[in-house]
Amino acid sequence: MLHSNLAFAQEADTLSTDIAIIDKLFGFADDLVDKVSTDTWTFIPAITYAPETSLGIGGRAMKVFNLGDLASKTKTRPSSLPLTLLYTLKNQVIVSGEVDLWMDQNNSFLNSRVVLSDYPFVFSGLGNEIIEEEKYATRYLYYHLLYHKKIARGIFLGPRYEFRGDNIYQKAENGLLESGDIPGSNGQHLSGLGISMNIDTRDNIFQPRKGMYHQLSWMEFHSVFGSDFNFTQWVFDLRKYHAINEKQVIAGQAWFSFTKGTAPFQHLSLIGGSDLMRGYFEGRYRDKHAMVYQAEWRTPLYRKLNMVLFGSGGQVANQLSGFNFRQLRWAAGFGFRYKLNSEGLNLRIDLAFGDQSAFYFGLNEVI
Repeated sequence: MLHSNLAFAQEADTLSTDIAIIDKLFGFADDLVDKVSTDTWTFIPAITYAPETSLGIGGRAMKVFNLGDLASKTKTRPSSLPLTLLYTLKNQVIVSGEVDLWMDQNNSFLNSRVVLSDYPFVFSGLGNEIIEEEKYATRYLYYHLLYHKKIARGIFLGPRYEFRGDNIYQKAENGLLESGDIPGSNGQHLSGLGISMNIDTRDNIFQPRKGMYHQLSWMEFHSVFGSDFNFTQWVFDLRKYHAINEKQVIAGQAWFSFTKGTAPFQHLSLIGGSDLMRGYFEGRYRDKHAMVYQAEWRTPLYRKLNMVLFGSGGQVANQLSGFNFRQLRWAAGFGFRYKLNSEGLNLRIDLAFGDQSAFYFGLNEVI
């Protein structure tokens, strides 16, 4: 009996020691984030990973702030300004900046994003089957600007402008792009104007537990606006959040993209990457139309550490009649989140399984 009590006491001491070590590790992580950040800026080394880029190393800064006077700040959603500089082991250079501004006690919203990149990449052909893979390299500039005004409770409407210019300076010899038969294979300038509507009833923009977030857009790319290609594109991004209990959340997304006219391959509807169908290379499948369904289950683990399980299904098609449930591509995986600030900004690590095993490391939630 005495021996059993001693053994139990030793096990309890060992468990207490393990918990103390874990607490120290999390405490060290919290202190490190606090030391490299300020009250409004969060600075972290930008160590990212995705199949499209391999390992990326650089710097990332995120400013989270509230606009308005002291009385209205508590009623206005937080605005954000992320800045990123990355160099990847696939010799890609990416410089990006984005601003989300919530103004006038959430009655006005402005979003703008600019990306400069030197980007060696892979083209896998068009359609729901891989024809062949070939490497190409492009230098591109991307920019968009949208402004929304609240027209009803949770409903925002406004204009959107989009521009992209590509200079493709390297193609695979005797490949599909070198043949010149693929629209956009000789580079392109896109310029389009359209209308965007958001239906947003989320209780938190970084970590929603309830509500919906639907983004609907219609874009017209035309020579009148300085575009090399004339086409129309509709995108419907529908998201819903439901709290299972006080701590666990289910997030769901249905995403559709439809294209009419002749669009360059860079701007076709596509699936794959860190946002749509983790577990598939970005742009692995692309065509005029695409649809993706995704869901996540989120639960806390320990202190600022959370866990997610996710699954997705999607496909592309040249015609709407080409969508077929039996041709859906499937993916699933799990990941971890580490909360960086009080607003809910997360560090994200995901492991996904689709037509490949893929590891992702970045910021913010996918859905």
